Amino acid sequence: MKVDVLLGLQWGDEGKGKIVDVLAPKYDVVARFQGGPNAGHTLEFDGIKHVLHQIPSGIFREKTRNVIGNGVVLDPIVFRSEIEKLSKYNLNVKANLFISKKATLIVPTHRLLDQAYEKAKGDEKIGSTLKGIGPSYQDKIGRQGLRVGDVLADNFNAKFKKLTDIHFAILKDHVIEYNWPELERQFFEAITFLKGFNLIDSEYFINDELNKNASILAEGAQGSLLDIDFGSYPFVTSSNTVTAGACTGLGIAPSKVGEVYGIFKAYSTRVGSGPFPTELLDEDGEKMRKEGNEFGSTTGRPRRCGWIDLPSLKYSIMINGVTQLLMMKADVLNTFPVIKVCTHYKLSDGSIIETMPYEIVNQKITPIYRELSGWNTPIFGTSESDVPPNLLIYVNFLEKSLQVPISLISIGPDRSQTIVRSKPNL
Repeated sequence: MKVDVLLGLQWGDEGKGKIVDVLAPKYDVVARFQGGPNAGHTLEFDGIKHVLHQIPSGIFREKTRNVIGNGVVLDPIVFRSEIEKLSKYNLNVKANLFISKKATLIVPTHRLLDQAYEKAKGDEKIGSTLKGIGPSYQDKIGRQGLRVGDVLADNFNAKFKKLTDIHFAILKDHVIEYNWPELERQFFEAITFLKGFNLIDSEYFINDELNKNASILAEGAQGSLLDIDFGSYPFVTSSNTVTAGACTGLGIAPSKVGEVYGIFKAYSTRVGSGPFPTELLDEDGEKMRKEGNEFGSTTGRPRRCGWIDLPSLKYSIMINGVTQLLMMKADVLNTFPVIKVCTHYKLSDGSIIETMPYEIVNQKITPIYRELSGWNTPIFGTSESDVPPNLLIYVNFLEKSLQVPISLISIGPDRSQTIVRSKPNL
């Protein structure tokens, strides 16, 4: 068996949580391989909306084992809160959730540093969620971070004090309000709670499962265009959100990667600062935001909205090795008479390209659009025969442009509002 990888191809918020929930019955194991509580994976079924931040989205399937991999940064306080919110659903969480000892811990001072660093940027803010993600990855790379396995050591308190003393030395130069005794109390209560779960050598766990022919789905957070190396730097997240991140974030060899599911919206959105070539600052953009309920599941911030962007999608497909495309939120475009597709970029020097330029942040990019007719009708049903003809024309146009089959169309937030295509048109 091989590990299938599921990840976002845009700037995050593509709908990965729903798709993991839909696909989870096919898999024995669902494993998160990067990111932290800055990610919000939204699932909806039985009329209830769930938002997961650190726990893999397969947790609602009772036969699926869920792994928080070594590439994740884990906030014990947020983790405890998530678990407590799940308690009313009678899930066997302790039996089905496994946490890598090599995952990096977010400590309270990481959140304080996040505030301080963002405040110091002034008008050039990145748009951080202020969850401590960046500072915790900094400590990981700086070889001074704490890891989940450290909570089992007798000297954990001393390690914690040593790290936070380093942080306080930085914070003394910033004006940040906080109640340290309360933050410390919450943290150590959450650490005690964390110790009650399965803390494992996840790389052995994943590879042992592969050797037993178990089916495994690696779940990414954020989106490919926020990757620390390949995204619109510096307006990116702090981890590798691409397929290669599944290898380093779970401890699997590249040869063990199977299908790569690339998720994208039928349009584009972005939260926070950074370039967004197809952004709409007009009535169409506001309509997309309203129809798609485009507000961050973690922050509540309104998302920037725009038409779909093929140059960026082609880029994400290339660097991830995508084998199947899954299109989300087609229903949001139900009432648009004209659908626009950005096929090329026009740069400030007048050149026209269909690739992602290095200077995407520092130059004006004008999208070049192809217009298609909208379908102007609600979408119902679960088979391709229920899809309006103009939506199929849109899907087929994207599919031929991207040269990867679109195997699934999501037409609503509930797990039942999903159309699986039997014969993608390539």
